[in-house]
Amino acid sequence: MEREFPEAPRMAVGAVVVDRSRVLLVRRGNPPLKGHWSLPGGALELGESLADGLVREVREETGLTVQPVDLVELLDRIHREGERVRYHYVIADYLCRVVGGEMRAASDAEAVRWVERAEWNSHSALKLDPITVRVIEAGWQRARVLEAAQREQVKQEGR
Repeated sequence: MEREFPEAPRMAVGAVVVDRSRVLLVRRGNPPLKGHWSLPGGALELGESLADGLVREVREETGLTVQPVDLVELLDRIHREGERVRYHYVIADYLCRVVGGEMRAASDAEAVRWVERAEWNSHSALKLDPITVRVIEAGWQRARVLEAAQREQVKQEGR
Protein backbone atom coordinates (compact mmCIF):
# COMPACT_ATOMS: atom_id res chain seq x y z
CA MET A 1 0.00 0.00 0.00
CA GLU A 2 1.29 3.45 -0.89
CA ARG A 3 2.32 5.75 1.95
CA GLU A 4 1.77 8.92 -0.05
CA PHE A 5 -1.71 9.58 -1.43
CA PRO A 6 -3.05 6.24 -0.17
CA GLU A 7 -6.41 4.73 -1.08
CA ALA A 8 -7.02 3.82 2.57
CA PRO A 9 -5.55 4.75 5.98
CA ARG A 10 -2.41 2.93 7.13
CA MET A 11 -2.12 1.42 10.60
CA ALA A 12 0.93 2.50 12.60
CA VAL A 13 2.32 2.31 16.12
CA GLY A 14 4.23 4.74 18.34
CA ALA A 15 6.16 4.23 21.56
CA VAL A 16 6.16 6.51 24.60
CA VAL A 17 9.30 5.02 26.15
CA VAL A 18 9.66 6.34 29.70
CA ASP A 19 12.79 5.95 31.81
CA ARG A 20 12.64 7.77 35.15
CA SER A 21 11.74 11.37 34.23
CA ARG A 22 12.80 11.05 30.59
CA VAL A 23 11.08 10.09 27.34
CA LEU A 24 12.80 8.69 24.25
CA LEU A 25 12.48 10.75 21.05
CA VAL A 26 13.75 10.36 17.50
CA ARG A 27 14.30 13.02 14.87
CA ARG A 28 12.46 11.92 11.73
CA GLY A 29 14.57 11.37 8.63
CA ASN A 30 11.63 10.96 6.23
CA PRO A 31 8.25 12.57 5.60
CA PRO A 32 5.83 13.13 7.11
CA LEU A 33 7.37 15.37 9.81
CA LYS A 34 10.92 15.07 8.41
CA GLY A 35 13.31 16.91 10.75
CA HIS A 36 10.82 16.97 13.63
CA TRP A 37 11.37 15.21 16.93
CA SER A 38 8.75 12.52 17.49
CA LEU A 39 8.03 9.22 19.15
CA PRO A 40 9.72 6.15 17.70
CA GLY A 41 7.37 4.07 15.59
CA GLY A 42 6.03 3.44 12.14
CA ALA A 43 3.70 1.48 9.90
CA LEU A 44 2.70 -2.09 10.60
CA GLU A 45 3.65 -4.79 8.14
CA LEU A 46 1.00 -7.16 6.81
CA GLY A 47 0.28 -9.91 9.35
CA GLU A 48 2.18 -8.16 12.14
CA SER A 49 0.55 -7.63 15.54
CA LEU A 50 0.53 -4.19 17.17
CA ALA A 51 3.00 -5.34 19.86
CA ASP A 52 5.36 -7.02 17.39
CA GLY A 53 5.30 -3.99 15.08
CA LEU A 54 5.99 -1.66 17.99
CA VAL A 55 8.97 -3.68 19.20
CA ARG A 56 10.35 -3.95 15.64
CA GLU A 57 9.96 -0.23 14.87
CA VAL A 58 11.60 0.90 18.13
CA ARG A 59 14.50 -1.54 17.65
CA GLU A 60 14.98 -0.42 14.02
CA GLU A 61 14.97 3.30 14.86
CA THR A 62 16.74 3.35 18.24
CA GLY A 63 18.59 0.05 18.79
CA LEU A 64 16.57 -0.48 22.00
CA THR A 65 14.28 -3.40 22.80
CA VAL A 66 11.06 -2.37 24.51
CA GLN A 67 8.12 -4.03 26.19
CA PRO A 68 4.67 -2.50 25.57
CA VAL A 69 2.92 -1.72 28.87
CA ASP A 70 -0.35 0.04 28.10
CA LEU A 71 -2.22 1.79 25.28
CA VAL A 72 -1.89 5.56 25.71
CA GLU A 73 -3.95 6.81 22.77
CA LEU A 74 -5.40 5.83 19.40
CA LEU A 75 -5.36 8.74 16.96
CA ASP A 76 -5.55 9.85 13.33
CA ARG A 77 -2.71 11.72 11.63
CA ILE A 78 -4.01 13.17 8.37
CA HIS A 79 -1.82 15.39 6.20
CA ARG A 80 -3.59 17.08 3.30
CA GLU A 81 -2.21 18.63 0.16
CA GLY A 82 -4.97 20.81 -1.14
CA GLU A 83 -8.04 18.62 -1.58
CA ARG A 84 -6.03 15.38 -1.56
CA VAL A 85 -4.90 13.31 1.43
CA ARG A 86 -1.13 12.96 1.21
CA TYR A 87 -0.74 10.81 4.37
CA HIS A 88 -3.33 9.15 6.59
CA TYR A 89 -2.18 7.05 9.54
CA VAL A 90 -4.20 5.57 12.38
CA ILE A 91 -1.65 5.35 15.19
CA ALA A 92 -1.79 3.27 18.36
CA ASP A 93 0.62 4.90 20.84
CA TYR A 94 1.78 2.65 23.68
CA LEU A 95 3.59 3.31 26.94
CA CYS A 96 6.75 1.15 26.86
CA ARG A 97 9.72 0.29 29.01
CA VAL A 98 13.24 -0.55 27.85
CA VAL A 99 14.26 -4.18 28.37
CA GLY A 100 17.50 -4.28 26.36
CA GLY A 101 19.64 -3.04 23.50
CA GLU A 102 21.99 -0.11 23.01
CA MET A 103 20.70 3.30 21.98
CA ARG A 104 21.73 4.47 18.50
CA ALA A 105 19.93 6.25 15.67
CA ALA A 106 19.15 3.87 12.82
CA SER A 107 16.68 3.18 10.01
CA ASP A 108 14.79 6.40 9.18
CA ALA A 109 15.74 8.21 12.41
CA GLU A 110 18.36 10.96 12.01
CA ALA A 111 18.96 11.14 15.77
CA VAL A 112 17.72 9.61 19.02
CA ARG A 113 17.87 11.02 22.54
CA TRP A 114 16.32 11.03 25.99
CA VAL A 115 14.35 14.20 26.74
CA GLU A 116 13.42 15.61 30.15
CA ARG A 117 9.84 16.75 30.81
CA ALA A 118 10.80 20.44 30.85
CA GLU A 119 12.04 20.10 27.26
CA TRP A 120 8.86 18.64 25.76
CA ASN A 121 6.60 20.94 27.80
CA SER A 122 8.31 24.16 26.76
CA HIS A 123 8.96 26.07 23.58
CA SER A 124 12.48 24.68 23.43
CA ALA A 125 14.64 24.17 20.37
CA LEU A 126 13.01 20.77 19.84
CA LYS A 127 10.62 20.77 16.88
CA LEU A 128 7.66 18.92 18.42
CA ASP A 129 4.16 18.68 16.98
CA PRO A 130 1.45 19.63 19.55
CA ILE A 131 -0.25 16.24 19.13
CA THR A 132 3.06 14.52 19.89
CA VAL A 133 3.48 16.64 23.04
CA ARG A 134 -0.04 15.66 24.17
CA VAL A 135 0.69 11.94 23.68
CA ILE A 136 4.08 12.19 25.43
CA GLU A 137 2.51 13.92 28.42
CA ALA A 138 -0.32 11.36 28.62
CA GLY A 139 2.18 8.48 28.49
CA TRP A 140 4.44 10.08 31.08
CA GLN A 141 1.47 10.66 33.42
CA ARG A 142 0.33 7.04 32.94
CA ALA A 143 3.85 5.80 33.78
CA ARG A 144 3.83 7.82 37.02
CA VAL A 145 0.45 6.33 38.01
CA LEU A 146 1.68 2.78 37.32
CA GLU A 147 4.93 3.38 39.25
CA ALA A 148 2.98 4.70 42.26
CA ALA A 149 0.65 1.68 42.18
CA GLN A 150 3.65 -0.65 42.00
CA ARG A 151 5.32 1.06 44.97
CA GLU A 152 2.08 0.80 46.97
CA GLN A 153 1.78 -2.90 46.13
CA VAL A 154 5.35 -3.57 47.28
CA LYS A 155 4.63 -1.62 50.48
CA GLN A 156 1.45 -3.64 51.13
CA GLU A 157 3.28 -6.95 50.52
CA GLY A 158 5.98 -5.92 52.99
CA ARG A 159 3.47 -5.59 55.82
